[in-house]
Amino acid sequence: MFNTLLVIGVVLVAFLIAFVALLSLSWVDARRRKSLRDDAFTSDGQLVFLFDDETLCDATSAARQMMLAGRPAGQETDWQRFAQLLQNRFPDLTKHMGDLADLGTLSLTSADGTNRIVAEWRNGLARIELIDNENHTPNKAVDQLSLDAMQHELASLRATSEHLPLMVWREDEDGTITWANKSYLDLAEKMRDPADQAAWPPHKVFQRGTLVDVDDLPQPGRMAIQLPDDETRRWFDLHDAELGKDRLYTAIPADRVVQAETSRNEFITTLTKTFAHLPIGLAIFDRKRQLTLFNPALTDLIALPVDFLVGRPTLSSFLDRLREKRMMPEPKDYISWRQRMSDLEAAAVNGTYEETWSLPTGQTYRVTGRPHPDGAVAFLFEDISAEISLTRRFRAELEMGQAALDSLDDAVAIFNAGGVLAMSNKAYSVLWQDDPSTTLGDVNLGDAVKTWRKVCADTPLWRQLKEFVATNAEREAWSESVMLSNGQMLTCSVTPMMRGATMVRFTTAATSVQATPPAEKFLTAGV
Repeated sequence: MFNTLLVIGVVLVAFLIAFVALLSLSWVDARRRKSLRDDAFTSDGQLVFLFDDETLCDATSAARQMMLAGRPAGQETDWQRFAQLLQNRFPDLTKHMGDLADLGTLSLTSADGTNRIVAEWRNGLARIELIDNENHTPNKAVDQLSLDAMQHELASLRATSEHLPLMVWREDEDGTITWANKSYLDLAEKMRDPADQAAWPPHKVFQRGTLVDVDDLPQPGRMAIQLPDDETRRWFDLHDAELGKDRLYTAIPADRVVQAETSRNEFITTLTKTFAHLPIGLAIFDRKRQLTLFNPALTDLIALPVDFLVGRPTLSSFLDRLREKRMMPEPKDYISWRQRMSDLEAAAVNGTYEETWSLPTGQTYRVTGRPHPDGAVAFLFEDISAEISLTRRFRAELEMGQAALDSLDDAVAIFNAGGVLAMSNKAYSVLWQDDPSTTLGDVNLGDAVKTWRKVCADTPLWRQLKEFVATNAEREAWSESVMLSNGQMLTCSVTPMMRGATMVRFTTAATSVQATPPAEKFLTAGV
């Protein structure tokens, strides 16, 4: 227990010693700085500044008067303010002062030789004295420096206004122009009546009445002027600001902006007219999935009221209303349907959504989702009921034709104008032991002849058949007999069909009819 109290006592004593030492150092530093300041300001009539980095610690009365003269201080530091006041006479002041800590002392002479700066580095503080070489009093020196700073700022502002690529002018409360930059004066000179000899005030390019009444302008402050003998209209965006009782006006050229807006409006008008005549329903949803654009065909296809669409419904509300109107396939359960709608949106954003909706009404829609710029998504609704009906009817006719061919006892093969097998029946597959429907690729006449030669005796019939299919002249039906490897005779009948197609029919001897003129007659005729 005694040892613990001893340790605590030692710690407290050490803490007190450190605290007293810190207070002593602070007091010594304060006394050092006070002594430094007393030593720095030996005469209040001098222009002496004491800086701690960029902060002004102290200054003589004349020096403080100089810092307060001229332009009011803004967000700049004390040193930046000081350097701005002297930059006209000491352009490289900041650069040279950066070496003061290393050099200890520094002396600079102004560009015109009328002033001199003597700077000293004293224990982390910079003492800067401004000396007038012409022995002016401090007040006169302050006035001269302030006047120089204001003249430099005035020259800078004038140069800036003269080189601005926009028009700036100032009017008093009576609307009289009291100041204008070069851009405004140049344009006013072009618009001035040659008979008017008045040089000032300049011609008013923009009338006050038009500036105030801007309700009919494309946007507030936009105006157009037209130069004499020039049919081109020049557009400007006007801005104004109050300066006491006066007003400062700025006219920014807006020709390119107006041209771009006009082109955009014309493009939108063209698209609107195009969309209005499209038979395909169009619905565009923005990145927030709100309906931003639709065409009249959409209302005809999905039977949703116009006031609902104009209200900019969300994609979810849009699909819900379609479901209520039975304008989309009826889901088995609502949860799976909502998941399906989420997948629909994701697929549309990726540009991969395309689906056929078979509606309970008997109609068939093709719905396509496509991404648009800035995260938008577009849905296209196309009524393909007629197309689907035609496809189904065509498929039914094909199936009926195939069934008719399959009911024949003769083996039948039909080749198109290019010599590719288009149709064959079951008797053909049985006779030649080959089913063309199981082949992935196209079967042409050459492939078929190779199959026939495997089970037939050699005959010039196949060459004659190839020449017949390839000819473009007028053709006549013909037939010829061929013997199978087992000795059975076949009658091969070749019949031309529409659009260059050819039908080849193989009949066994038991069911064959009297042959038509042989192929030799066809070849002799020069067909």
